[in-house]
Amino acid sequence: MKKILFIEDDTVVRENTAELLELSNFNVVTAANGKSGVTLAKKELPDIVLCDIMMPELDGYGVLKALAEDPETQFIPFIFLSARTEHKDIRKGMDLGADDYLTKPFEEEELLSAIESRLAKVAILKKMRDQSHEISHQNEEAISSLQDLREFVKKYDQQDYKKGDIIYEEGKQGLHFFFIDRGVVKSHKMDQFGKELITSVYKEGDFFGNTSFNKLATYKENATAMEETRIYAVTKDELKEILSKNNKITFDLIDAMGDSISGIKEQLIEMAYGSVRKKTARTILLFSQNIRRHPTKSIRISRSDLASVAGMASETLIRTLSDFKKEGLLEIEGRNIKLLDIESLKKIS
Repeated sequence: MKKILFIEDDTVVRENTAELLELSNFNVVTAANGKSGVTLAKKELPDIVLCDIMMPELDGYGVLKALAEDPETQFIPFIFLSARTEHKDIRKGMDLGADDYLTKPFEEEELLSAIESRLAKVAILKKMRDQSHEISHQNEEAISSLQDLREFVKKYDQQDYKKGDIIYEEGKQGLHFFFIDRGVVKSHKMDQFGKELITSVYKEGDFFGNTSFNKLATYKENATAMEETRIYAVTKDELKEILSKNNKITFDLIDAMGDSISGIKEQLIEMAYGSVRKKTARTILLFSQNIRRHPTKSIRISRSDLASVAGMASETLIRTLSDFKKEGLLEIEGRNIKLLDIESLKKIS
């Protein structure tokens, strides 16, 4: 049973709201003013705090500031409940770090939805942190940059070539993607008169090779070492697995590969966009599962909460939500989201 601290100086509002929350299966602790509310928060360490703004001794802003300064209470979700509806009052509360803001009088459904949304976010983030901690123990070499990728691929097939050695030939099945650890490689074709045309030159630190994830794709040119060269070869399946687990580097790799390989750029972009859609869908479903209500009922979630849990910019998330709305997967009304096609959301990749 989750514990709620409700700080409210109006006796009638305090008692009626506490009763409503208890009937909804919450353990409720109440305080009649801000000063006693801060004391109770530090003693009880509730799962969430609901707090009025205008109160004697210490107002709601002061309560939030006091809790934010204490390491024991600074991460407890905090929701303001107030009759003050001016934008500057709401903005001040959110700037101080409040998680949400409800204006009085509020509907029972609205209050419960706000509480459940905040608790769901905490539960999701905790699970994600636990999973991340577990993964970090399993794989301490997380790939967050191209330099990390360069070091990571050195675990794969090392190949050494002398000057003039052929690395691959045009028309042969394109099985690998390469990283140059040392040396220089040229890609080249032969024209109809047998003259060599150099299409690209790759140096130490560059990536080159197969330009399609299609298993039947062939190399479109020849590749030859121009001096003693050491490279590392990664299969297409291995590369896809690396990028799927470390999608932050996808666009960096696109830039590093340059304009000469438009085929792989398009596929990497598609993979990256796909991961955005998948993360957005997964995050919405996580909130739906963690909020205690039927999954097809509207859930109140702020876009910033969704974005922070999904690990993406709010603008990116909003665009993706708009796409889902156009596709008939969900409805959006203000901060409320209603899932219309849960199975299709689950299948997004």
